[in-house]
Amino acid sequence: MEPSPADQSPLWKRLAWMAAIWGVSVAALGVVAFILRSWIA
Repeated sequence: MEPSPADQSPLWKRLAWMAAIWGVSVAALGVVAFILRSWIA
């Protein structure tokens, strides 16, 4: 059985993807919070 492509990629690349996904999700949450605050206030 072949290892999956995720197992073949280096650790730093997997961590970079995790950090990128986290950063985008935090930014999206900030945008939603900004829109809600400006709509309510």
